[in-house]
Amino acid sequence: MTAARRMRGFKRWMKCHGIECSDALLLSAENAAGADGAAEDSSQSLSISVKALCDLKEGDVVATIPKQSCLTVKTSAASDLIEEAELGGDLGLAVAIMFERSLGTKSKWFQYFQILPPFEPIPLLWSIPEIDSLLSGTELHKIIKEDKALVCQDWKDYIKPLLDSDSLELNPDFFTVDEYLAAKSLIASRSFQIDEYHGSGMVPLADLFNHKTAAEDVHFTSVSSSSESDTDTESENENENANDENSGDDEPVAPDFDSVTEGFSEGDLELSSTSENEPTFLEMIMIKDVNAGSEVFNTYGSLGNAALLHRYGFTEPDNPFDILNIDLDIVVQWSSSLFSRRHSRRRLSLWRKLNLSGSGSEDSDYFEISFNGEPELELLLLLYVILLPEEKIQELGLASSSTSEVKETPSFLSNKDPESRKKLLLTKSVCRALLSLADARESLYGRLNSLEEDVRLFNGCCHAVDSKLYHSLMLRISERRILEKLRSFASSGAGNFRKNSQTRTRKRAKRT
Repeated sequence: MTAARRMRGFKRWMKCHGIECSDALLLSAENAAGADGAAEDSSQSLSISVKALCDLKEGDVVATIPKQSCLTVKTSAASDLIEEAELGGDLGLAVAIMFERSLGTKSKWFQYFQILPPFEPIPLLWSIPEIDSLLSGTELHKIIKEDKALVCQDWKDYIKPLLDSDSLELNPDFFTVDEYLAAKSLIASRSFQIDEYHGSGMVPLADLFNHKTAAEDVHFTSVSSSSESDTDTESENENENANDENSGDDEPVAPDFDSVTEGFSEGDLELSSTSENEPTFLEMIMIKDVNAGSEVFNTYGSLGNAALLHRYGFTEPDNPFDILNIDLDIVVQWSSSLFSRRHSRRRLSLWRKLNLSGSGSEDSDYFEISFNGEPELELLLLLYVILLPEEKIQELGLASSSTSEVKETPSFLSNKDPESRKKLLLTKSVCRALLSLADARESLYGRLNSLEEDVRLFNGCCHAVDSKLYHSLMLRISERRILEKLRSFASSGAGNFRKNSQTRTRKRAKRT
């Protein structure tokens, strides 16, 4: 089935289920493989975009979506099964998706599934060898392996028992571990939090607007049919889809649309709610003007490339929200290479007792390095405490087991201004420590490729041919560039230290 026919079927489905899409929006779709005459396979992914057919103004409502048209645990034909099995959250939604897919043309959401990809290419679906080779050293390497193990365990603990039940008569082909991973990928990249009653769910049409970091054009809201007040809901989606003014095309779409909606009446458009004041419709509202011909973007949040790849399966060049983490273990290993393990443990304990770890929690196991290469204040404080001479520790009374017995409040504690504090903490030894930590973090990528080699590989990589390599290289390059900036930050701090030290030396020489 061609992309155009699948889109026309979806538009008719929207109309039948009360989803209103503004005529000012053009939903266009093509086979993801491009214009190369790809096979007309209904399982083939579509590349979908939403464009403005005319100028759109801030405040324009461009879509209204009944909650009953959304695929949730509450609206699915598997709701009783899911409730009986006591499966909640994303686990329950995954079962709902797999069950509806198993119904084929009998599913209320059949035409919606026709425009969705079978799965999203997030790293969770990559093989272990691919994860190890492509993500080694990055923020995602350990996280994805842990996620994959947990998801597979969930399948064994909760999904497989459903198949073993003779009374349920589920089609095992649609409840395999691969199908569960595929459903999880759709939830991760496309689901929205709808409300307290429905929880999260798949929202047809709303999940078709593509993402652009820090450039949201349209906003997802929940509105009550009996109230003019709007309630914002948290969007957790991805987008791609289509709608145009030719939705009345008479070209037949297989299967016959009437057979898909057979058994559904107008009563099915009445919405479940927990109270009379419960919002019953979802809206897409323009939050800024968009010119005719321009694509209309949603945003998934201010996310760096690690988060984007983890959840949505893509990255963005020069992403201003990129960060890099340096694990506490790396700091402890560096400290233990210079001092005894006892020294490192005592200074780490002191750092926590003085509430210098931010939250004061012992669960603080990593430090963020910003897009500009600037380390968290907590990391600078830890390095400063580790490097503080023992005599200074004794002099201030910081060696005491009780911080209430501190003899003299040191300047790095008393100064509350973050910037002034950072300048105070950037001693020569702390800057050297930052350089060492940058090298240690860099070593996690292995010794085979330098940043320059990664850039060369990226420039020769085709996104359409090998998207996994493309996005993993983008992630690694963005992280390694932050490490370069961290080195520049540390070198600049050390330079300022040397400059200030030379100034003080000259002043002393003049006095003598």
